[in-house]
Amino acid sequence: MKASPLFMASLYFIMGVVFTYIAAQSVEETIWNFITIFLAILATFDFAVSIRLFNLHFRIKNQKNNNK
Repeated sequence: MKASPLFMASLYFIMGVVFTYIAAQSVEETIWNFITIFLAILATFDFAVSIRLFNLHFRIKNQKNNNK
């Protein structure tokens, strides 16, 4: 069974929020340390994938509605 794009988008969005939270908590004296930047980049990729999957979900939904 394949996972729907909406479920995967929600999962990636939640992971992006979690990585953003962890990055904010890992700041010590400055934001310019490896862990903080790595987590912020990882969260950015998760948010980008989430947006693309939300768009895919809506395109599939519109295509199914137009075919009826």
